[in-house]
Amino acid sequence: MSDDEKISPAAAWPDVVEKIRARTPARIFVERGASYSTGMQLELRNARARAVDAVWTEFDLQRDFPADFVAQWGLFEVCTRAETKSQFLLRPDFGRRLDAVSERLLLERCVKTPDVQIVIGDGLSGAALAEQVPALFPLQIKRAQSNGWSVGTTFVVRHCRVGIMNHIGDLLSPRVTVLLIGERPGLAAAASLSAYMAYKPHSGQTDADRNLISNIQAHGVSAESAAERITGLLAQMMTGERSGTSLKEASMRLAKEISNPMHVSEPEDLD
Repeated sequence: MSDDEKISPAAAWPDVVEKIRARTPARIFVERGASYSTGMQLELRNARARAVDAVWTEFDLQRDFPADFVAQWGLFEVCTRAETKSQFLLRPDFGRRLDAVSERLLLERCVKTPDVQIVIGDGLSGAALAEQVPALFPLQIKRAQSNGWSVGTTFVVRHCRVGIMNHIGDLLSPRVTVLLIGERPGLAAAASLSAYMAYKPHSGQTDADRNLISNIQAHGVSAESAAERITGLLAQMMTGERSGTSLKEASMRLAKEISNPMHVSEPEDLD
């Protein structure tokens, strides 16, 4: 009898275990034996390959977003001081500052002092932008406008780290900034998005001054839920004139999600 034949098949699990497995893409209660089954080994290798591809594949605004989406929202791309993907990974500090050309472009094209400035950054997964932003972004714009907030000029940042929020804050002076950025890929999710938020971001701010909603993707936080939670946090920031550790999210939907967790990826420290 081969090792694969000695492994207990998934069908052997009790119904309660099958229900647990159905609720999450995490690999729990996998087939047991001397080692993983051939199928599981191949699945893990495939997941790792997707994660590596997500990190190394360059985001392309024209290729990865629908043409009508780019045209409708007037999106354009700027770059940080990281000139290549390798430099971006090896020098995180370069991803926290725009290059000189991009600085001038923002000053020329962007609205100054908006209530809400939304920024889209590739981070560690350009695939997350392609899969999540077209659904989330219009919802977020609609909610911001329904609250009577002015929305700044949205743009995409290539080779972006979370700390770019400070530089953008120095240039455009928004009341609050929302950065939609690709999370570090994992073996269960290679296209998960995070939303970082800060009140009046400026040089010297750290992650302690920011709030975060992570795991925005099909098996985690939906686009509708993310838009609702982002809007709620922005309202709290504007009312309390603060963000970060001194501001806690107040949301009934959040309480429901905590009681029914499906978290499959971790927010990356991209600062």
